Amino acid sequence: MSLNDTPASNRVHIGFFGKRNAGKSSLVNAVTGQDLAVVSDVSGTTTDPVYKAMELLPLGPVVVIDTPGLDDVGYLGEKRVKKARQVLNKTDIAVLVADAREGLGPDERGLLSLFAEKGIPRVVAYNKCDLLDRVPEAGPGEIYVSAAERVGIRELKEALARLEASPEGRLRLVGDLISPSDLVVLVIPIDKAAPKGRLILPQQQTIRDILEADACAVVVKEFELRDLFGSLAKKPRLVVTDSQVFAKVSADVPRDVPLTSFSILFARQKGLLEAAAKGALAIDSLRDGDAVLISEGCTHHRQCDDIGTVKLPRWIRNYTGRKLEFAWTAGGDFPEDLSPYALVVHCGGCMLNDREMRHRLRRSQAEGVPITNFGTAIAQMQGILRRSLEIFPHLAVEFEGREAEAASGGDGAR
Repeated sequence: MSLNDTPASNRVHIGFFGKRNAGKSSLVNAVTGQDLAVVSDVSGTTTDPVYKAMELLPLGPVVVIDTPGLDDVGYLGEKRVKKARQVLNKTDIAVLVADAREGLGPDERGLLSLFAEKGIPRVVAYNKCDLLDRVPEAGPGEIYVSAAERVGIRELKEALARLEASPEGRLRLVGDLISPSDLVVLVIPIDKAAPKGRLILPQQQTIRDILEADACAVVVKEFELRDLFGSLAKKPRLVVTDSQVFAKVSADVPRDVPLTSFSILFARQKGLLEAAAKGALAIDSLRDGDAVLISEGCTHHRQCDDIGTVKLPRWIRNYTGRKLEFAWTAGGDFPEDLSPYALVVHCGGCMLNDREMRHRLRRSQAEGVPITNFGTAIAQMQGILRRSLEIFPHLAVEFEGREAEAASGGDGAR
């Protein structure tokens, strides 16, 4: 995928599931029109989920995921099944592929129950219909196809397009907070962690959303921000900063100008912000020996002063004064058991789709482990979390209540 392509996090994720040798990979290749997946008559050819970002008409930008068979056996087979089930956490639309000659057995019915439990819209594709003497009439949500003979492929794609819907409750990043002709200042450090020759994805997406709102984006480094304010004839509607320079930017931005961060905007868009604000307060209650999980949705190259592995642990230790343990996950990895952790600190999630972020939020809440994100955690430790939430009036009021509750609820770490 090139830098100009739609980010994977904004694409509809379509997962193909089923037993070994049901023809999942062949059907994926037929639907995509590419030899995306290796196919063979040998059961278990697909050993790991295969991802492909592409344009799939009539849906548009999608990520197609081919998964291992969910009836795999043995030690390695169990690991493959585990990976296939993990794909469900990011799947927007599921295709259950069954052998038309065998119909639905216990494995397929178990999958349908999982789809229903997770609220995933699905299509049942009975593959290899060319091997039937007579093709039965398909029921609701079902279709007979033949990957080998390219039968029913167009109808399957149209069925998928009918199921596609905008992510539930999805907000814009910043466009709904501003009006046409508004001025928005974006503060972007250029440090060792900044990619050469380009901006990182959250910055690109925020600029795009500002332009789509017919507003004006002004980009500046943190050290030039004060001079910029001295030269502006128009007061900015909003300042958005990289979380790492929150304190300096807060000091340089007039108090009557709203201020927030890229990370906080992404947390709001993905439905995490309310929990993240509450979770940020839990930093004050950390104890000696507590373990903190720092989770990132991407697997970027680590620099010497990386925010996730170096800066955040240092800032949290300095803020709390506690002897803490830290663990890290990146990319698609997220622990099945969160009980060892007193707090989860997540990145903004720009590389993860909404369903995956909601899954991680629900997992944390179900296990009673507070979850926050980089921006809200940093704002809390620098004493400016309340200010960073003022752009969201309903949340700011609720946060004040949470803050008072936390202050009166016990002897926190600080």
